[in-house]
Amino acid sequence: MDREPHVLVIPFPAQGHAGPLMKLSMKIAEQGIKVTIFSTEHMKAKIMASMPQEAKKSSLITVVSVPDGLELQEAERKDIEKVTQSMLAVMPGCLKNFIEQVKESNDCEQISCVITDVTVGWALEIAEQMGIARAAVVTFAPAYVPLVLHIPKLVDAGILDSTGNATSDELILLSEDTLPWKKNEYIWSFPSQPDVQKLYFEATSAVAQSLKISNWILCNSFYELDPSACDLVPNILTIGPLLGSDHSEHSAVNFWPEDSTCLSWLDKQAIGTVIYVAFGSAAVLSQQQLEELALGLESLNQPFLWVVRPDFMNRSHAKLPDGFVERVSDRGKFVQWAPQEKVLGHPSVACFLSHCGWNSTIEGVSMGVPFLCWPYFTNIRTEITFVMLGKLVHNFSRMRMES
Repeated sequence: MDREPHVLVIPFPAQGHAGPLMKLSMKIAEQGIKVTIFSTEHMKAKIMASMPQEAKKSSLITVVSVPDGLELQEAERKDIEKVTQSMLAVMPGCLKNFIEQVKESNDCEQISCVITDVTVGWALEIAEQMGIARAAVVTFAPAYVPLVLHIPKLVDAGILDSTGNATSDELILLSEDTLPWKKNEYIWSFPSQPDVQKLYFEATSAVAQSLKISNWILCNSFYELDPSACDLVPNILTIGPLLGSDHSEHSAVNFWPEDSTCLSWLDKQAIGTVIYVAFGSAAVLSQQQLEELALGLESLNQPFLWVVRPDFMNRSHAKLPDGFVERVSDRGKFVQWAPQEKVLGHPSVACFLSHCGWNSTIEGVSMGVPFLCWPYFTNIRTEITFVMLGKLVHNFSRMRMES
C-alpha cells in the first residue's frame, strides 16, 4: 500500500506560539492529511478544551502527550525559561521513541513531515537526524527572518557584538528593497535591560540555527505584505493569514477561557463606534500606565471593549482606578479574554488599540480594522510599518474586488 502523508506537529506551550500552529494543523487536516499533535500533558488539556467538536471527532487529528517534568501551578507555568528547560530535558527522548513506534507499528502512516514552532529547535534537529522533512513556523513578521539568518555574519563582521548590540549607529540594510534596521530596534533588543537582551539574543541565535536546518520556513503572513523579505529567503512560505473557521466555536488554543458575552454586547452598539483594547498574551502595564489608559478611555465618552487579563498589571493583578468601572458602565465592557478574530470582524468595532504583536497585527490587518499603536516591545516598529502597509494592501484588494 502507498504511504499516506502524516504530519507531526510540535507546539511551544505559550499562547502566541501555540495558537497559529493549531490553526495550521486544523487547515492541514481539512485537506485530508493525517495530523498528530505531540505535546505535554498540560498543553494537551489546553488543546482539547479549545479544539472544535468537528476536529475532536475527526480521525485525521490525534493529540498525544508526555509529561513535561514540571509540578507547577498554573501561574508558575508562565515562567517560560522553566518550561523550556524542562521540555528540553524530557521531550527529545520521548519524541524519538514516538517516531520509532510509529515506524514499527504501521508502514502506511510513517511521519512524512515535522512541523514545529521555530523555538523548539531540538525537534527540528531530531527530524533532521531521522531523515524526516521539517518546517519551522515563525510567529514574527517575515522581515525578521533575513535578519535572524544573518546574525552569524553580522557578529563575524563586527557589526553586532556578542550580546546583540550594534557597534555603531549605522543602519543594517540586508538588501536594497528590505527595511533598514536601526540600532536598538532588533527583535532581541532590550536596551534598558542588558541581561534580558543577552538571553534573548542567545535564544534568537538558536532560532537562526533552527531556520537553517529547516526545509521550509512557514510565516503567518501573506506575500504582498513584505515581498522583499520573502524574495530574500527562498524557502519562506507565506501561509497566512491563519484565521479560525467561521463555522468553529473556538478559533485557537487559549490559555484563558474566552468570554463570548462581549459579542452580544457588540451587537447592541452602533456600527463603527467601539474602541477595542487588547494587549495580547504577554504585554503588561504598570499601575500608572493602566490608570492613564483607563482615564483616557473615560474621557473619550466612546463605547469600548477592553481585554484585561488577570496578570495585566506588572507582577500583580490588574487594579483599575477606584470607581472607574462604575462610571463607564453604560459604555464600557471588560473581559479577561476575548474571541479576538470575531471581535475584529464585528461591524461595531471602529479601531483596535494594540501592542502590535504579530498575531494581533495580522488579524487586524486581515479584518481591515484601523489601528491605534501602543508599542510594547522595542522591535514593534516593524509591526507598525506593516500595519500601515497592510492597510494599503487591504484597500487595494477591496477596490479591485469592487471594480
